[in-house]
Amino acid sequence: MLHAFHPHPETGHVEPDSLDAAHLEEQRVKGAIKTDFILSAEIMTISLAAVDTDSLVSAGLVLAVVAIGITALVYGTVALLVKMDDAGLKLSQVGQLAATRSFGRWMVKFMPRLMTIISIVGTAAMLWVGGNIIVHGLEVLNWHAPYDLIKGVAATAAEAIGVAGGFVKWVVTATLDGIVGLALGLFLIPLVTRAVMPFLSIFFPEKKSGH
Repeated sequence: MLHAFHPHPETGHVEPDSLDAAHLEEQRVKGAIKTDFILSAEIMTISLAAVDTDSLVSAGLVLAVVAIGITALVYGTVALLVKMDDAGLKLSQVGQLAATRSFGRWMVKFMPRLMTIISIVGTAAMLWVGGNIIVHGLEVLNWHAPYDLIKGVAATAAEAIGVAGGFVKWVVTATLDGIVGLALGLFLIPLVTRAVMPFLSIFFPEKKSGH
């Protein structure tokens, strides 16, 4: 999301038309993997918090099952999505019926829009889940103010609307959690890009293309 508004100074903004299909697919796969890696880490964190056991072995087994499920479901879905346009192209070329070839062309045209939608939804989910983890983590550390404030605002909104109270409470809570996640991200981005990354580049210099 940051690079959409502020391209990396070393690479700048590159028009999609100037990239070949292989490069575009590589960029798409890398972006999807990064997004799903973050979501997977958040899911693992939530799962660990939900495990009600003092046994390290039991907690490890639960997390192992969750990890396998995440890998199969999330990354399997990503693999299917990044190949859907290829499948549509092939269908448009070898389809026996005009309707089949037309459906293949529709798939090719629709996939960029679908990826954009998934990107927006995925970013919102990361902000929501990340903010929720932070808020609940602060509550565990006996700093109840953020949690109590969000809970109180959600309850007040649900009572004011008076219809579908549970759904309204969830929406308000998720929105406020997302705002917390966004605020924390905006605070950390300059810290990471201007302090942490330059420091790490001393030990892990970025390889330049052509060298």
